[in-house]
Amino acid sequence: MNPALLKTSSKKNKGISLFSATALGIGGMMGAGLFSLLGTASAHAGTHIPLAFLLGAIAASFSVYSYAKLGATFPSSGGAATFTVMSFGPGVISGGLNIFQFIAYLIAAALYAAGFAEYANTLLGGNLSPLEVKLISAGIVVFCAGIKLLGTDFVGKVEALAIGFVTIALILFSVDGIYVADIGAHKMSSWSINGIAIATGILYINYQGFGVVTNSSNAMQEPRKELPLAMFSALVLVTIAYVLVSTAAILLLSPAQMAAYNGHVLADAAQIVAGKTGFVVIGASALLACAAALNATIFAASNIAADMANKNSISKALSESVLKTGLRSLTVSTVLVIALVLAFPLEVVGKMASLAFLLVYAAITYGHIRVRKQTGAKLWPLWAAIIINLSLFMTLFINVIESARGSAIALIAALIGSFAVEATSRKFLRKKLQAH
Repeated sequence: MNPALLKTSSKKNKGISLFSATALGIGGMMGAGLFSLLGTASAHAGTHIPLAFLLGAIAASFSVYSYAKLGATFPSSGGAATFTVMSFGPGVISGGLNIFQFIAYLIAAALYAAGFAEYANTLLGGNLSPLEVKLISAGIVVFCAGIKLLGTDFVGKVEALAIGFVTIALILFSVDGIYVADIGAHKMSSWSINGIAIATGILYINYQGFGVVTNSSNAMQEPRKELPLAMFSALVLVTIAYVLVSTAAILLLSPAQMAAYNGHVLADAAQIVAGKTGFVVIGASALLACAAALNATIFAASNIAADMANKNSISKALSESVLKTGLRSLTVSTVLVIALVLAFPLEVVGKMASLAFLLVYAAITYGHIRVRKQTGAKLWPLWAAIIINLSLFMTLFINVIESARGSAIALIAALIGSFAVEATSRKFLRKKLQAH
């Protein structure tokens, strides 16, 4: 165990409440996945999307358990980046994993930025050119990076306000949608275990935000008590919202319509419920949710990057030059997210993000098994998390190879490259030290 990795701030410096931490987790989860991936998921699960969301929540709950135990035992602004060092020790394995999960957060941030731009285009009549849509994506990334500069407490308050509006709008849409829908005429589509598994994998990105909360653990008064409560509260609340919203959506729109409205399904469903007003309110909610998720994810990514810079044991490759200061780490994160937004379409980024986090969660939970005597975690939920994450990964990865082979190759290249860069960097630094 390396105590230097753990930040033990004085109470005077602690600045995030249980409410703000929960809002940060909800903000990290309730983003582009809910608003922009329903059409993609319905292509595989049909009208069984609520079931896919529920299965995704059950799958995520085991990883939430693992992260909550790790975060409570090893509080740090680096969150999962610190967990890998505590579990595997400072070396190529932890360093490579940390570079890869840094990339995973950047991919997720790109998804949320692309979702924001998609809904902005929809609200403006859908007449923007592809270049203009990309520019909106880049603009919101820069804006959220600016909010991050204002500090942890401010980030938490912004999340709370944004998510408060989004939650109210989604509850109203769900209740009105289910009331307005002709439930008697609704017909369930055919289904397959493989189709629902693929949809669960696609929608899994909706739950990755729970990891964001661990990056605020060092800013909590009592992380052992508050962190698990914040993480599970966020998971339960967003799961209820997802099931209600997706139920309303499948009652209002057929799978064919959801495929046609891919990228802005909820706005079109809301138009059926409340006309132009519903369309605008849900469209505005989508913008806020995507911005809140982007905000929370950049918060996590730049914190991981800053910890890599401040503590060489987290990653030699990035700490030596790329991420020397907090401002530089935020700048690098922002530039890379913009590059991803420009390079990949929303649907592809969504699948890449889910794949990346499924791998990260499995690897970190495996590392947790090595230190579970310190965390007090039970063994069976950890193995359940590993098996579920890897099973979903393989199911979705096969689908991605069939539908978007380039993104699958890019993801594997990022994984192999993360370890290669870390190993090369450590070898170079050893030679440099020996020369001196």
